Amino acid sequence: MRRIRIGTRGSRLALVQTRSIADAIREKHPDVEVEVEIIHTQGDKVLDRPLSAIGGAGVFVKEIETALLEKRVDLAVHSMKDLPSKVTSGLALAATTERADPRDVLVARSASSLETLPRGGTVATGSLRRRSQLLALRPDLNVEDLRGNVPTRLEKFDGSTWDAIVLAGAGLARLGLAARIRSYIPVESMIPAVGQGALAVEIRASDSDLAERVSFLSHAPTERAVVSERSFLARLEGGCRVPIAAYAEIRNGRLSLRGYVGAVDGSRHLRREIEGDASRAEDLGLELAESMLGEGAAAIIGPMGPMEKSGGTA
Repeated sequence: MRRIRIGTRGSRLALVQTRSIADAIREKHPDVEVEVEIIHTQGDKVLDRPLSAIGGAGVFVKEIETALLEKRVDLAVHSMKDLPSKVTSGLALAATTERADPRDVLVARSASSLETLPRGGTVATGSLRRRSQLLALRPDLNVEDLRGNVPTRLEKFDGSTWDAIVLAGAGLARLGLAARIRSYIPVESMIPAVGQGALAVEIRASDSDLAERVSFLSHAPTERAVVSERSFLARLEGGCRVPIAAYAEIRNGRLSLRGYVGAVDGSRHLRREIEGDASRAEDLGLELAESMLGEGAAAIIGPMGPMEKSGGTA
């Protein structure tokens, strides 16, 4: 009997997501023994500083990828939005799962939407991507930093005087906490993080047998959409410290990709969209990035340097 050791973060959400993958593998391959191993990442250990201050892209995956490369685990399950825009050498994305609702959501005391938050109100988020888009929409808001896993963020909100917090809806739904959602924020208002709502199954590039075994987990439309988003992010050299967002949808063989680049305070920002044949997913991501760089994205990103850019991994 083959044994597959799955590496994952230890948060409640990460374990829910990983166990869903483990159960699917067991059902598909009853001859396989599946074990789950918790690996503590830098992003989980350091909770008193913003993500942008503790290393940027990869803070939730680096230790897990090291375990993969050192053959301490065979497979890793990540939230796709946590992955850096370029796959680590020696590793490969074996599957991209079907995407859950990718939208960000508002958890609020009384407001029913971003528009109805009180003037000068306070909203908390751990994501520079969300901060930028919040302030681009509502420059009157005060935006506070918020770290921790989903239950911790909700606890902090409940014990605060903040008017609202913004989280990924998929995480709340997977944890059975959808009742806390006051409203979903349309992608027209707040573009999600690259890959938000999808899970990434990562393995060693040399493990062709495992790649074949887990290929059933991949959802082709989601995979193609995420390829386009990650292509956009990679061209902008998106790391983890400047707000960059992208979201692709596929309908009737056509792919529509929205992109966002902004200053942290939302004072400068650029939103654009491109559409084309879904078979050109990667090229469309590159084309949108090139177009936006020519229209001013380079001036927004440039002063911050390549290590300062963010796909919004929180």
